[in-house]
Amino acid sequence: MIIQFSLVLLLGVVLFVMIRGGSIKWGPAIVAILFGFSLAFTGAADPIQNFLESISDSLGSVDDSLRSGGGS
Repeated sequence: MIIQFSLVLLLGVVLFVMIRGGSIKWGPAIVAILFGFSLAFTGAADPIQNFLESISDSLGSVDDSLRSGGGS
């Protein structure tokens, strides 16, 4: 849950910076947000969620191995 909230927050900040910086306009940003909401209700939501969770788990295991002194 923490990873999901952090990812949503990170993507929200990136979107905000892109809008403020002028590299993306409000119209395409709203379309992208609506597309994300629509995608969440399709069959693609579970594979995307599984993919993001596997990346999160991989990053967590790399972090754990670095903290334990190399993982050997």
